[in-house]
Amino acid sequence: MPMFIKKSDEKLIEQALDGSQSSWVKLVKRYEGLVYNYCLRMTFQQTDAMDLMQEVFLAVYRNLPAYRGDGQFKAWMMRIAANKTADFLRARGRNPLYQAGEVEHDKYHSSSSPEAEYQQFSQNREILKMLSTLSEEQRMVVELKFFQHFTFEEISQQTGVAISTIKTRLYSALQKLKGQMEVQNAL
Repeated sequence: MPMFIKKSDEKLIEQALDGSQSSWVKLVKRYEGLVYNYCLRMTFQQTDAMDLMQEVFLAVYRNLPAYRGDGQFKAWMMRIAANKTADFLRARGRNPLYQAGEVEHDKYHSSSSPEAEYQQFSQNREILKMLSTLSEEQRMVVELKFFQHFTFEEISQQTGVAISTIKTRLYSALQKLKGQMEVQNAL
């Protein structure tokens, strides 16, 4: 009986570069939720996150021949996502602030029951509200460390920022978030 073997990123990249549209689609499907959720947590808007996700994958596709394979594809792709998101936020001339009612539903993580979905939405809204108080740099480090599970070294490579600076940004962000949680719990 044949066993299902998941193709590696490198194999899919090789096949996509050789013109295989199905390999490119598999690669996109593998990472679309990751990229979308990153963009959503950075912009707080579903439509902006979808637009950014498309821009990221377009940039990845265009730059795929330049990918040397000397690091993880996921890290390389997320660096593109981080750069595209930073460009987007600069172009909008804003550091997005949470506005009640503006946080849109995350289509990649919906629950089956209405009660569970509402609870998940409420928790996501609170997380986004707290993240919105962080600077763009702090939010990016929190996103990459806790939501994407990258190491400090990987974050440094993706952002081009020294590890010590990454750690300082993360520590400052955590202190700010801790203060917010303490105030919220006191109410």
